[in-house]
Amino acid sequence: MYRPLLKRFAAFFLALLIFPTLHTHAEGQERLKVVSDIALSERLHEIVLDSPALGKQTPLRVLLPKDYHEDTKKKYPVLYMLHGCCGDYKSWTVAGDIENMTKDLPLVIVMPDAGRGGSYSNWYNNGAYGKPEWETYHINELIPWVEQSYRVKHTREGRAIAGLSMGGFGSLSYAARHPDLFLAAASFSGVVNTNLDPEFLDKTIFQNQENVPPGTVWGDRANHEIIWRSHNPWDLAENLAGMDLSIYTGTGEAGGPLDGGVASPVEEICYSMSTSMHNRLEELGIPHDWNSYGPGSHTWGYWKRDLAQTLPRFMTLFEHPPKAPRPFSYKSAESSFSIYGWRVKMNRKAEEFAEINQVTKAGFSITGSGTAEIKTASWYHPQKRYLVKMHGKGNHKTMILKPDHNGKLKFNVKLSANPSKEEQNTIAVMIRKLD
Repeated sequence: MYRPLLKRFAAFFLALLIFPTLHTHAEGQERLKVVSDIALSERLHEIVLDSPALGKQTPLRVLLPKDYHEDTKKKYPVLYMLHGCCGDYKSWTVAGDIENMTKDLPLVIVMPDAGRGGSYSNWYNNGAYGKPEWETYHINELIPWVEQSYRVKHTREGRAIAGLSMGGFGSLSYAARHPDLFLAAASFSGVVNTNLDPEFLDKTIFQNQENVPPGTVWGDRANHEIIWRSHNPWDLAENLAGMDLSIYTGTGEAGGPLDGGVASPVEEICYSMSTSMHNRLEELGIPHDWNSYGPGSHTWGYWKRDLAQTLPRFMTLFEHPPKAPRPFSYKSAESSFSIYGWRVKMNRKAEEFAEINQVTKAGFSITGSGTAEIKTASWYHPQKRYLVKMHGKGNHKTMILKPDHNGKLKFNVKLSANPSKEEQNTIAVMIRKLD
């Protein structure tokens, strides 16, 4: 009668030995502290972390493969599972049957919290920004912590992300904002085009669930549309090229087989958004798995089915991962961004999208205004010299540069032809080795 209890205590103390309590960023900055780690079963752990990005403690659940402690050299892929509005980190284990569904899979599953309506974003907070910074927590704190704490793969080829409703938004938004991090992404009844019904998000999710005034998360739509769009999967769809994508949705009409046949106005909204996202991907020529299954509501019966159908696809991808796209292109409205080891800092007057396109070792083009500070990935020989040639309206410049000791080139690209009038412009940049 004591054996289950002893096994549970053994798992708990093993966790304390395996997981260090303090995790630091590469520069040494304190990042996450483990407050507690409790084994709920042989595979399932409930963990509380102290997050600097959130300014508070936050829980998550981690589901390990059943043979995790047997083969101590094996590394596993990771699936990040995101909950929806009004749910929490427990949702997929309590209502989603994920523990039973994955019992035979060699897969680590991480289920973080994201607030009842946090929307997987760093909040605008009336221009003050600051906490909560959900994206910073999930992307810059949690992923490194997972990869330090568990035997998992540390590359794009070993990560996938999926979620339902608000979590469907989070899945495709994170994938589009950080395509160098994820091999695959899936949305189940996702809020994936916020342009279609901003009021639905602002009042239903932000105000009602987080108890904050409209505009707190991304600013009011009328004056801060660029912030909304900079997180919106539909607006960032180009960034998803080369990623395996799945979109599931019902129509919200009555007559579905898994919900007693009831109608669902919320699913109807998500259907219009999902259909819009599907059409956008089609327009861009980006392959994706489109699953519009007809009548069905915004309920767990469908999301469990969606996940059951998606898991085999993910596992096949993990076994035979395609290479990251090259050339690659990327679109962002952030003042600075990093993608596939390239860093771009925009010095400009306007809040707008900038694009870096068709990036290869031989060059790229960049569209935007102001001046772009470019630092390349480590693609170049530190002992060689390179010709960097720029061509575009108001910018015809040639430089001879030598990479730093890491093989990175650094230079500025002037985009605006008239410094007093910031206009979007495209500059082509050629890079050629001289010796």
